[in-house]
Amino acid sequence: SSSPVPTDTKSKGVNPNSRLVVDAPIRAFHWLFALSFLGAYVSGDTERWRILHVSLGYTMLGLLAFRLIYGIVGPRHARLKLLWGKLSTGPAWIRNVFSSGAAKAPTNWQQGQNLTMAIAIFLLLALTLPLTISGIATFHEWGASFGDEWLEEIHEFLGEAMLMLVLFHLALITMLSVMRRKNLATPMITGRLRGSGPDLIQKPRTWLALVLVVCVCAYWYWEWQQTSPLKSPTSSSTHNKPQASSKLDDEDD
Repeated sequence: SSSPVPTDTKSKGVNPNSRLVVDAPIRAFHWLFALSFLGAYVSGDTERWRILHVSLGYTMLGLLAFRLIYGIVGPRHARLKLLWGKLSTGPAWIRNVFSSGAAKAPTNWQQGQNLTMAIAIFLLLALTLPLTISGIATFHEWGASFGDEWLEEIHEFLGEAMLMLVLFHLALITMLSVMRRKNLATPMITGRLRGSGPDLIQKPRTWLALVLVVCVCAYWYWEWQQTSPLKSPTSSSTHNKPQASSKLDDEDD
């Protein structure tokens, strides 16, 4: 007969059906970052939504700063050194795949899948900084003295590269979910992954996720106030670039 399930599993943080593997701040970062990139990409080709595009770019930069800080001083499961640990196994895994002879160890394909996922996440984070900085530089025309369009072309190239990485990331999650017969996207929604075992997250830190969401929404509201059409014509946004008074010059002529 099957052994009974211990009655104290919940007190020990063990759930027979699922376990908590992603905390609330990481999930909030993930969805805010995804929505910001989607909005920035969609609004990038029209001058009408340029301030929205720039504001979402600033949001991505701020979210990246949060993730880096949280990955350094945050709890163990959120540390970036865990991501780096997965990446560091890459050379040895690749050498084993292409090695031959009696000394060749059995290939751990699940490790290779996890390595590919880690590379995709690392590239997404790493690409965010040059993407957003090039966008800010383009908006403020920091490189105008060296030409008109080279910064914009770099920014557009990085945006397309980011889109390709996002699509690859989604395709990889879908493929691995089918191969492992479990929805690997669920942890970024509920924080839980199907399967037995102890919770990897002891403190969900919901309060920190709420603080992050409130800060982002407050920034968006502030930007909307700066560019609201209800404001007087004399007020100007902090993002507005200084322009020469060509009309006054024309009148003087």
